[in-house]
Amino acid sequence: MEMLSAAEIVTFNAAQAPEGQSHFVGAHGPTTELGLAPYDPAWPELYETLARRIRAALGPAVLALDHVGSTSVPGLAAKPTIDIDLTVADGTDEASYVPALELHGFELVIREPWWYEHRLLRHAEPRCNLHVWSPDCAESARHVIFRDWLRANPADCELYLSAKRDASAQISAAGGDVEAYNAHKQDVIREIYARAFTALGFIRSSCSS
Repeated sequence: MEMLSAAEIVTFNAAQAPEGQSHFVGAHGPTTELGLAPYDPAWPELYETLARRIRAALGPAVLALDHVGSTSVPGLAAKPTIDIDLTVADGTDEASYVPALELHGFELVIREPWWYEHRLLRHAEPRCNLHVWSPDCAESARHVIFRDWLRANPADCELYLSAKRDASAQISAAGGDVEAYNAHKQDVIREIYARAFTALGFIRSSCSS
């Protein structure tokens, strides 16, 4: 996060796929499995298992590796899929990491050049979403901020849990997918981010003179 400015961290990129393009690779699509599981103390251990596989696959190409998302917050119910942020020297250079990760059970399912050059690989067992970023990416920095804020602020953790349960119930009942689920939570997520950014000094409190 050291090379990022406060303005970069607090500014969200809402870029969408260009008309006629999909962010999914091949025949892949969004999951419709939206059920939440109670917090499992084994989730950090599953992260460590996956982290060892990623490091075995890529060695020194791993510049940073972080357990993020709801499974990284003790006590928080979550979809039982471990989210991991991986930073490599150049996320656009798929040949430098995708084939090696494929040998360890990962599969490239999302490519988003218009949104922080994000790539997503899935792993079936343990279930994992591996997000790949280039250095000094504002989105991956925000993931760590959000994780650490929820770990330290029980009231916002409970607020987020309520939003997750509401999104899971409503989107599942409507036959929606994980993208609709994420969109349903967005206002609460931004509200929590605003408090975290204010506490970190990235934005001024509305009460400041």
